[in-house]
Amino acid sequence: MSDSVRHWGLRYRAHNKVLRWAVVVAPSQYSPQHPSPALPLVISPHGRGVRAQTNANLWRDLPGQGDFIVVCPGGMGRRLPLHSWGWRGQIDDLARMPDILRSARPWLRVDRQRVYAVGGSMGGQETLLLVGRHPELLAGAVAFDSVTDFFRRYSDFALLGRKGLMLQALARIEVGGTPTTNPLEYRVRGPQHWIDEIAHSRVPLQIWWSDADEIVTGQENQSGRFFTDLQARHPRGRVEKVTGSWSHTAESYRRLQLPGAVRWLGLLPEV
Repeated sequence: MSDSVRHWGLRYRAHNKVLRWAVVVAPSQYSPQHPSPALPLVISPHGRGVRAQTNANLWRDLPGQGDFIVVCPGGMGRRLPLHSWGWRGQIDDLARMPDILRSARPWLRVDRQRVYAVGGSMGGQETLLLVGRHPELLAGAVAFDSVTDFFRRYSDFALLGRKGLMLQALARIEVGGTPTTNPLEYRVRGPQHWIDEIAHSRVPLQIWWSDADEIVTGQENQSGRFFTDLQARHPRGRVEKVTGSWSHTAESYRRLQLPGAVRWLGLLPEV
């Protein structure tokens, strides 16, 4: 960890009253003895199966470079903690992060006009859902390599072989059934279902996807389709895409996507 940032842990009570862990990444010069001015806050939902501390580590020294705060919640789905897949209680918990941070670390002051969301994979899915369900919260959002149609994603899991069968089993536990037996619950967990709300949100939005994504396969039917459909609705906020051929890895997220996202949001100076 860089000397320019410090990690602070906190516990919060999730939508189902279960205590969950979050990690806050903040510039190291701020402490209870040296409170911060009002700083931008980035809410960073984690990817599938990724713990809060692992997610926090991926941010490296970016908050120190840009003088902003990142909160990485542990998350909690309907049933599963690390496979929340856009559960509405989890999205509501993400929206509560500024208040949770204020209560737990009052000396880290947040500029409520500069709250953002940034996430990849399942975290990108939940970032987009946060835009759709709580648009008043955000000044901007960036989503990488996201699942946007969870109904379709269930069948696409099978393309991952034995691991995909395990993910289908986890999805049945988390959602409660299959897309055949419980179609609405699968659809509402996908940002595609909230595309009208996202289009009307006025939240500046950047969407990244790769044609070499080996995890969220067929991105032309996920983020690609979502972006096309969103543009067709003439969104009220700025919407941009970033496409390429990167791998769906922590290395891409840490070295390519996160620096690009925070620059686009205006949290780092242009180079």
